[in-house]
Amino acid sequence: MTTGLLAVIDMQRVFAEPESPWAAPRFAEAAAGVRRLLPAYADRVAFTRFLAPAQPAGAWAAYYEQWPFALRPPDAQLWELADEFAKTAPRTVDATTFGKWPCLAPHLGPDSRLILTGVSTDCCVLSTALAAADAGVEVLVVADACAGADDDSHAKALHVMDLYRPLIRVTSVTELLAEAR
Repeated sequence: MTTGLLAVIDMQRVFAEPESPWAAPRFAEAAAGVRRLLPAYADRVAFTRFLAPAQPAGAWAAYYEQWPFALRPPDAQLWELADEFAKTAPRTVDATTFGKWPCLAPHLGPDSRLILTGVSTDCCVLSTALAAADAGVEVLVVADACAGADDDSHAKALHVMDLYRPLIRVTSVTELLAEAR
């Protein structure tokens, strides 16, 4: 078993389905990496879901003017976890913000580490990683268990996060599982 909390960020239909305006082209590859990690973390896994707020306020109002398709209630199909994760997610936490740190923080103990996977590397994963690092949590971002809006954005986000070493470290599924042995 490995230590820390494995956070599976926003592996939802809205990012998985190719016809979605928010589809992550390498969602399937990220999902494969997540599947490899799940057994090593057992009950120390939290899936997150990005949801639209009931009433967007502030800058979020302009954001949803650009993406009106997303103004759906929390039980809308687009917000469901992708089929392969929907039935197996041990714990799910929801947020109407890109960064998931506030909803993940209560699930970590002192001196714990946060392992981030999911989508989108250049949005919700990045926002979560920076906030957790600012809180003093060791953050590992599993590059091959994440997917960005496109390959270039994914690579750039990983590069930026890796600049925060030792607070944030970019790793791979293989490296993380080898650490556990």
